Amino acid sequence: MLEYLRNAAEKPLAKFLIAVLAFSFIGWGVAEWIFGGGMGDTNLVRIGDAEITVNQFSNQKSQMLANMSREQQRSIYTDANATKSFNRYVLGDLTSQQMVQNRAADLGFVISDHRIAKQIREMPAFQDNGKFSEQRFDAALYANGLTEDRLATVLRADIARTMVLGPMSERVRVPEFAVDAAYNARYATREIEYKMVNFKDFKVATPTDDALQTYYAQHPKTLPETRRVSYVFVSADMSKPDEVDAGMARITRVEDEIIGGDSLVAAAKKHGAKFVQLKDFARNGAVGDANITPEIVAQIFTMDANSDSEIIEGKKGFMILHIDNISPAHSAEFASVKKELVPEWTRAEKRKQAYERANAILVDLNNDNKWTGATAKTVTRGNGAPMAVLI
Repeated sequence: MLEYLRNAAEKPLAKFLIAVLAFSFIGWGVAEWIFGGGMGDTNLVRIGDAEITVNQFSNQKSQMLANMSREQQRSIYTDANATKSFNRYVLGDLTSQQMVQNRAADLGFVISDHRIAKQIREMPAFQDNGKFSEQRFDAALYANGLTEDRLATVLRADIARTMVLGPMSERVRVPEFAVDAAYNARYATREIEYKMVNFKDFKVATPTDDALQTYYAQHPKTLPETRRVSYVFVSADMSKPDEVDAGMARITRVEDEIIGGDSLVAAAKKHGAKFVQLKDFARNGAVGDANITPEIVAQIFTMDANSDSEIIEGKKGFMILHIDNISPAHSAEFASVKKELVPEWTRAEKRKQAYERANAILVDLNNDNKWTGATAKTVTRGNGAPMAVLI
């Protein structure tokens, strides 16, 4: 085609084709300039608010390659796997550096230009006869492919890394008492002797009414608040929209009757709904009705006496609650809890006798320093103490 254009450059068709090609190339370049195709996103990784660019990656890669031997460089250039591993290492190193710098920024660390300049002047590689040499400085930068800004960036990153990670590498001197305490907690043993004074070894007579009343006065029993509830229920298969709509319409008519002054019994009877009256139950007691879920119980104990709830949607249908009666928490009458008090009183009396016996053993030990009939046991942190001692 090009040969034809050269041979027939003056022909109208050739001029037309040349114009089309020229316009295409010009349009391509203008579009690239307008839409920023040549200024695309050069970021490789984002770490927090910071970004690692292609230029940073290339500079880091070049610097690392410059510090390698020719054989190492040749291996990276000729082996595809080695190239991939090297690129991952470079990007990982840049990422770690940026994470450290982000952490330094979060901690409020500031690395001033004055500190960077001071560190550069004090570096032995840049000194001649103990003084900073610009010639050595320029030569070192040129040999390592660095600029002043790049060197300052590297030094700033190194200082930030030291400030963030340095404290973690310092050993903390542990006080001797802490070492001893830790050792004893793990390895120390104790030789103990103990005697058991069991409650069951003591006998007590059947308590009198006076004894039980005295005990009850010291340990009164409070009965929790209870509520008596009745409700109207309209069953519906909640997985079927038609039944849900029909059930809602029906329970709504029941609600209208209740608002109009009818009782729950009368309203339920008019519309064929189910009426249920429950026995008194406490907040944490058993209700004995599958329709009364824990969530509904919680709602019941927020309502006032002789009040009605709004329509409640349950798993098996709709309901309206009514609070028939509220019995506040109160102390139980002695006669109603008398039987329950007998085993409690008996155990308390045995505990008293056991306590008195244990104190008598301690008094004898303190007076005579004699400890007969005791059980010996070696106790460690790992094995623990006998269950009898722990109890």
